[in-house]
Amino acid sequence: MMLRELFCCITIFALSVNVTSRGDEFPESKSLLTFIQSVDPENNLRYKGLESNPCLSRFKGIKCLKKSNSVTEVSLNKMNLSGIIDTNALCNLPNLRVVNLAENHIQGNIPATVSRCSNLRYLNLSRNLLNGSVPVALYKLKNLKILDISNNLVTWESNVIKDTVVPSLQQAHNEVKPQLIAQNDTAPAPATNSTHQAKRTNHNDVLWMELGLAMALFGLLALIVYLRTAKSLKQKRKIKDTIQSSPKGSIITSLRETKKEEQHQELVFFVEEEDQFKLENLLDAGADMQNQNYCSSLYKVQLSNNVAYAVKRLKKLQVSYDDFNRTMAMVGKLNHPNLLPLVAYSCQTEEKLLIYKYQNKGSLLSLMERYIEGKRDFQWKLRLSIAVGIARGLDYIYRSFQGSEVIPHGNIKLSNILLGENLEPLISEYGYSNLLDPKSACLFRSNGYTAPEKALSEQGDVFSFGVILLELLTGKIVENSGLDLPKWVKAMVREEWTGEVFDKEIAKVGMYAFPLLNVALKCVAHFAENRPSMAEVLETIVGVVDEDLSCSSSESSPQDGHVLYTVAEEG
Repeated sequence: MMLRELFCCITIFALSVNVTSRGDEFPESKSLLTFIQSVDPENNLRYKGLESNPCLSRFKGIKCLKKSNSVTEVSLNKMNLSGIIDTNALCNLPNLRVVNLAENHIQGNIPATVSRCSNLRYLNLSRNLLNGSVPVALYKLKNLKILDISNNLVTWESNVIKDTVVPSLQQAHNEVKPQLIAQNDTAPAPATNSTHQAKRTNHNDVLWMELGLAMALFGLLALIVYLRTAKSLKQKRKIKDTIQSSPKGSIITSLRETKKEEQHQELVFFVEEEDQFKLENLLDAGADMQNQNYCSSLYKVQLSNNVAYAVKRLKKLQVSYDDFNRTMAMVGKLNHPNLLPLVAYSCQTEEKLLIYKYQNKGSLLSLMERYIEGKRDFQWKLRLSIAVGIARGLDYIYRSFQGSEVIPHGNIKLSNILLGENLEPLISEYGYSNLLDPKSACLFRSNGYTAPEKALSEQGDVFSFGVILLELLTGKIVENSGLDLPKWVKAMVREEWTGEVFDKEIAKVGMYAFPLLNVALKCVAHFAENRPSMAEVLETIVGVVDEDLSCSSSESSPQDGHVLYTVAEEG
């Protein structure tokens, strides 16, 4: 009897140990999945559904210790990642040695909690969109041998590198010795003791020499800019008179008759003389950065007369002086109540400036965010009015270029739809997408609004507009969320759950929303040839407005659901 009881106890204990071990056998999987979701919100890696043991999942870029099934390497370079770095999750991998996230579109800053990754030996974050200051903690990782943060937007203090850098660390920044970084995924073989001290000394000497040279070059460049500006001021009145005496269509012709050295220092205006100002007024005013990425920066600048302007600084625009001026002259002549007018521009060799009136009401993105947070209402009539306004603005753009080369927008999204004083939509960021290098990360970024064919065209803008229509109808935001809204809506319609698509405000007027949902689904059709033109889209939406204004009490046609289902199947 005692033997039987002993056997039962042993069996129960073994089973309990087995159950416990299954639950805790691979504790790193949750942390790894959390980190992957943070850097890949759009699920380009398709790592969702990660197995409990990531080391048995055979996912590319994940390496583990065979005995302990502990993650040692995360190499996800060139994977089109667009999220942020969650170092809290990353540093929960206790045996992590190598992290390579190079050549992606990762944003945000480098969190100071990276100091918890105490066993990290190789960290490559180069060629991303990281910003902010480099945390001092990064330089205090004792085991880190190779660090590459070159080609980002990060900033650093020289005393950080001087006082806290680990001597054996090979460092890189977009301003300091990127050529020192090994381009492979493995750390270089360590130097022998006889040569290590010499290499360390040479490295420090070269580093400080280059820092001194960089400071000297910066001072020289500042002097050259000052001298050229002073020289151009003498001719400023002459150039300004030339611009004012010329009609808009002949501005570029008149400018070409002046010296290019003077052209590059001048603002070209598209407003009346009393609304104009000097370039030095703009440069001397305080600037508040609103947004920044790898390709551009946006500032709010308030002049001494208390008039605020939005200044767009383009940093990666490889285009000739003549082509840029020709394009801006065409854009500056456009005049429509739903198109944010271009006040002025400046074309210099290294950078271009676009100047607009600052809109205090913010963007459609900020409006929707406040609505979702419960901080304001967003009723059907306002949404319908905004949809009509955007459609009218885009239709105007394409009608304006009939018989000439069309300039598509190429970047329609919520944050680029600004709101005027009466909450009318104003399409911004127009006119320069066709000047961007198609191969650069500045064009056709995976932001949820880009058409599948990734082409600058009217059909591409129609697709983006269709996504905005879906956002207005569903109350869901695509921008910065990684949500594939067209796919979600089509799936809901296909499963005959169309009524569940609408936001709570839209559900109150579903009778009028169905035609708008129908045209939105046509706009986001997968193939460009199956999408309507902007003129056709505008005509349909205006019809919805007319029906809404007539307060018709007739119910929607019973075939509406069938039409929606057919459109969703085609997409």
